[in-house]
Amino acid sequence: MHFHIPYLSNTMTNLNLTSSSSSSSAAAFAADFNMIYSLTLFIFQNIQTLEILIAITIFIIIHSLKQKVHHGLPIWPFLGMLPSLLNGLRTNLYEWFSDILIKQNGTFHFKGPTFSSLNCIITSDPRNLEHLLKTKFINFPKGTYFRSTVRDLLGDGIFNADDEKWQKQRKTASIEFHSTKFRNLTTDSLFELVHSRLLPVLEDSVVKSIVIDLQDILLRLTFDNVCMIAFGVDPGCLSQNLPVIPFAKAFEDATEATMFRFVTPTCVWKFMRLFNLGTESKLKKSIKAVNEFAMNVIRTRKKELSLESEDKKSQKSDLLTVFMKMKNENGIAYSDKFLRDICVNFILAGRDTSSVALSWFFWLLDKNHEVEKKILEEICKVVSQRNEMKKEKFENSLIFRPEEIKKMDYLHACLSEALRLYPSVPVDHKEVVEDDRFPDGTVLKKGTKVIYAIYAMGRMESIWGKDCREFKPERWLKDGKFMSESAYKFTAFNGGPRLCLGKDFAYYQMKYVAASIIYRYHVKVVENHIVEPRIALTMYMKHGIKVRLWKRDDAEIGN
Repeated sequence: MHFHIPYLSNTMTNLNLTSSSSSSSAAAFAADFNMIYSLTLFIFQNIQTLEILIAITIFIIIHSLKQKVHHGLPIWPFLGMLPSLLNGLRTNLYEWFSDILIKQNGTFHFKGPTFSSLNCIITSDPRNLEHLLKTKFINFPKGTYFRSTVRDLLGDGIFNADDEKWQKQRKTASIEFHSTKFRNLTTDSLFELVHSRLLPVLEDSVVKSIVIDLQDILLRLTFDNVCMIAFGVDPGCLSQNLPVIPFAKAFEDATEATMFRFVTPTCVWKFMRLFNLGTESKLKKSIKAVNEFAMNVIRTRKKELSLESEDKKSQKSDLLTVFMKMKNENGIAYSDKFLRDICVNFILAGRDTSSVALSWFFWLLDKNHEVEKKILEEICKVVSQRNEMKKEKFENSLIFRPEEIKKMDYLHACLSEALRLYPSVPVDHKEVVEDDRFPDGTVLKKGTKVIYAIYAMGRMESIWGKDCREFKPERWLKDGKFMSESAYKFTAFNGGPRLCLGKDFAYYQMKYVAASIIYRYHVKVVENHIVEPRIALTMYMKHGIKVRLWKRDDAEIGN
């Protein structure tokens, strides 16, 4: 018998539905709980990881910054002191180095990135300089690192050579520099350049009342001068219309790009050179222009020599000709490549150093009018000693005599003071051949690169006293006479066996040019003109030196 009970049937159905719903809710709750738990656990674990990473980072930063106390700069894992160097490159690199050296008592160890070529000892201690430039000269050559870094530009020339290559070039140049014929050539060519080219260009700027870049004009002057006395050719760079000389821009760009190799890991700049990137692309183009000029000089001189051999009376005496007539150890004439290296190295020595020094000198003079006044007084005093001066008037046509230039001690002191503060070559490089130790106790391992910071030396109170940053020519005078300083305290012309061969001529050239300008003109730097050094092998002014010239009147000269 079958009974149908509606109420019971509906109740059972509802129970089944309720049971099913409860089971689903429980499963959903469990799933939500598991998800929340997993998420919480994940967050907790990652917070721990993040805290650990933050702690490690803070530890590294504190540890790296603590290294600054002992080493002068923070030392970062893998990167070493590179971040600080990159920051220094954004400002005045030479001032940056000077500040570190002052705090580190004159010497510090720069640590570059791991496995890089930037590790070196940097010093400005005169005791250390005497040790590496003189006492242990043989143990501190230019070295393979320096030679490979600058070889593309300087080749095997005197600035980049070591051992026999250097000795032969220096001996040849020394004999030539000290010959009477060469000395006469230097004074005669300078006289012609100053009176026939420099002064007319300056006078033209006065007449037209225009601003000129004095650094550019001085570079043109010294370029023509070095080409005339070293290579026997006249490029005519300094003339009334100031022609564009592709070589000049190319040479400056090449020295700048070469300098950047020293603050770039070797593997990086070699990679850039391989793929012709960045500064290496610029260097390649610049060196091409430099080579073209040098090879033109060599071809021109060879052609002239073939004509001179027929007429011995017209034979010239210049450095390039001397090397052309020489033979190497195998009895073979030097190659054009080697002659090209001779040209480029002597252009660097003769063109850039004097003109750059004079540019900084005139900038300092603009800030020190009393010094300018004293120089003018000395010039007039020296010239007034001429026997015939009673009948003569101080005129613009006045020509200084070599013996008068030598008597200008105060001017000599002013130029030395400018070079002390702004040396034409701000830093130089050596490499350790055998393990050694500096007089200040710094340990030097074989292969260590040593940089001596000439710019920083001029800012060391331990060397020059508390007034070291002041332009004070009097520090070079004793009873009104110029007194030279040790080459290891004043290293603008290097020291030891590598002491600059052209030092005497450089002083004569600078004094003659400076006296000729100061006697005739006030040199006024344009207001708000930015003056800062350019990072290059020589310390050009980055933006030149823009000036206006004002002619001195007879009354001022008379007074």
